[in-house]
Amino acid sequence: MLLIGSDDGVYTQLDGHTEQTLDAGRVHRLRTFDGVAGAFAATQSGLYHTGDGTEWRELCVPHERTFAVAVDPDANELLVGTSPAHIFRTSLSTIDPPSPPTWTELEGFQQLPSRDDWCLPRHENRSHVREILADPAGENWLVAGVEVGGIHCSTDGGRSWVERSNGVDPDIHELTVAGPAEYVAATGHGLYRTRDAGQTWKRLDQNVRQSYFRSVCSIGDNVYAAGALSNSSNWDDPDADPGLFVATNAGSLDPLSIPAEDEMVTGMTAIGGELYVATHHGRVFAHQGSWNDVGEFPVRGPLTGRYTPVTALEG
Repeated sequence: MLLIGSDDGVYTQLDGHTEQTLDAGRVHRLRTFDGVAGAFAATQSGLYHTGDGTEWRELCVPHERTFAVAVDPDANELLVGTSPAHIFRTSLSTIDPPSPPTWTELEGFQQLPSRDDWCLPRHENRSHVREILADPAGENWLVAGVEVGGIHCSTDGGRSWVERSNGVDPDIHELTVAGPAEYVAATGHGLYRTRDAGQTWKRLDQNVRQSYFRSVCSIGDNVYAAGALSNSSNWDDPDADPGLFVATNAGSLDPLSIPAEDEMVTGMTAIGGELYVATHHGRVFAHQGSWNDVGEFPVRGPLTGRYTPVTALEG
């Protein structure tokens, strides 16, 4: 079963049939995790969990707008990133009924020196925790990306944090862990890679025209990223020039054929080792040697299809 996030909730695709199963407003992240049943949707109206892709339960996060969701390396705790920028945790044992989860804030995240400078003027001067990921470099290593606020790392499971934003654009849209201590960040002003947990960064997009990167995904030794000349308000302009790229382990950034002309890829995932993408016009494609059209889903409202995360739910 394929799960797709859109402007008004989550859609499922199964045997060629598309159906909305969650009405939750815009979906920012869809995630599944090894060792954890079901899938999670971080949305404009809250965090939701499903076991089967059809029935969803709201997990009652202290801040309604959720942008990121993660599971700690031991698969014991669930973490969520919100807007305004806070990170909360709860035990995975509490996500099932009858009682709502009890959330605890990671206070150390609020004590970062740059915290008072995080803001996004066009979004009510809020900042968003766009990503939280486990880093296999250490047993309790976490990395978080903030829009606008940069990259921050923890080596003690989130109790304390250090800033790792020097050399990377702070307008973080999506982050992927490509290996131990190796991250690639899609930002509003470039695509960046670190191989030392953010202590140093290298910009990868200097030889391509696109500099506004929305999504990024790691599969094996390759990292895939989607970019355009500017932000989502211009994606339907004739000169938006959306592009799709693959960053190899050797360090090059090479173009990959875009599956639909003039459509920006706004969501990516790996399914069975293959790249699946969704576009801002509501189309899904799988790269299986060549691009295959998987199906369509609705995109609605102003600036449609700005976020279209995809994932697969087994069972």
